[in-house]
Formats: sequence, structure tokens, C-alpha cells
Amino acid sequence: MAKVTLVGVRKIYQEGSRTRVAVDGVDLAVPDGEFVVLVGPSGCGKSTTLRMIAGLESISAGEVRIGERVVNDVAAKDRNIAMVFQNYALYPHMSVFENMAFGLKLRGMARADIDTRVREAAELLGLGGLLDRKPRHLSGGEQQRVALGRALVRKPDVFLFDEPLSNLDAKLRVQMRREIARLHRELRATMLYVTHDQAEAMTLGDRIVVLNGGRVQQIDTPLGVYRAPRAPLGPGAGVARGPARPPRYPAGGRPRRRPG
Repeated sequence: MAKVTLVGVRKIYQEGSRTRVAVDGVDLAVPDGEFVVLVGPSGCGKSTTLRMIAGLESISAGEVRIGERVVNDVAAKDRNIAMVFQNYALYPHMSVFENMAFGLKLRGMARADIDTRVREAAELLGLGGLLDRKPRHLSGGEQQRVALGRALVRKPDVFLFDEPLSNLDAKLRVQMRREIARLHRELRATMLYVTHDQAEAMTLGDRIVVLNGGRVQQIDTPLGVYRAPRAPLGPGAGVARGPARPPRYPAGGRPRRRPG
């Protein structure tokens, strides 16, 4: 795994004669093994920031480092990251096993090694009995676990999540939050997670990064954000005016580490 560092990162779009600043000077240091949640209202720059880390968006200014390597000009495929999207993007004609193995096959990995990685990930995610099924025979939660498994088999330095639970109903979102928290607890992997959902931010993150207007408004632990919010997490929803009680972490959730 690896740390992630952003120094003065900006993203500027030229739209005809108009210039739009989507991300404006973001500084962030994510230590190896930390789970950081980027949260804020629609259009605040959180997904754009994640996509710049992934290499899916170019960087207008500043620097992105994964580990000790500056990756501004490194192709997405060479950054050793894995990304999980809101859309599961599973191949409908492939089985669960084939979906999870597809990226490894493209890399030319030996068949025996692919089999080992896929089965290990499937066991970790509770998919061992579903490897022969096609996506149409899976529930929404099972499909999202397959998407997680596809990221997991890569053994990346960094996991990136872009609103991965948005398409699930409320009950499944709670279940998948617990799954992701458990995955982080067992892997101790570096994870960055984008959401507009306050509950997800409060229950998943070791730290929360609150963005608005393309700028970082606050970086703190969930409890710190709850007790002393400097900006709303979503449209018209300041944390201090939200739930009447502190955040409740998932059953069996990991203990919170304060950043060192």
C-alpha cells in the first residue's frame, strides 16, 4: 500500500470563452493505510479530485504523488490504483469469476495465479458460491461485491471509490458500508472514498475532507467534524444542525485511529 499526497492541485476547464475552476488548490496528505472520505454537495470538486488521483482527469496545476512518485504524467493503468464506480460496469455475458479475472488476464498473469487471487477475493467478500453466476442472477449488493472483488484482485497501492453505493436501496447501503469497513479493517489498505451522503462519511472515514466550491473547507476525524463543523456536508445540511446525536459506527466497526 502507499500514501497519497496532493499539493496545490487545481483543475480548470475552458468552456468557450469562459474559464471554470472545478478544483482550486487542494492540499491533502493521506498516510499509508488510512481511510479518507471526500464529502460535499454536488459540484464541489470531490469526484474531479478523485479522478485526478486516478489519472482519469488531467491536472491543471499542482502535484499528485502516490508513494514517493509524482504521477501527474503517469497513465492511469500505470499508477497501480483500483477504482470502484457508482456503475458496477460488469460484463453481462461473463460469470462472476470471469468478471473478476478479466483485468488480470489483460495483464498477462498466469492462469494459476489468477485463479488463486480470484478465489481469495471471493472468499473474503462472500462470493465463493457465486463464481459461476452471471450478473443478471445477482442482487444489487452481490453485484457491488463483484465490483469490489475486481478491484481487490489487482492488489493495488490505493483503492478509490466514487459514490459506489448510490444505486443501492437504504438497507443494502448500510450492509455494504459494513462490508467496506470490514475490508479496510482486514486489508489496512489506503482508501479514498467520495460521497455526498453524510452517514457514509461519518461511519466509514478515519478522516473526513469537506469540500465546497472546489476548495477544502475542513479536514478532521468524524467526531471532530460533528462537534465543530466549519462547512455543510451537503446542500443546506450543516452537521451541527443534522442528527441530534453523534455518529454511530457500524457494528463491529474498527477503532478510529487519529492521524499521526
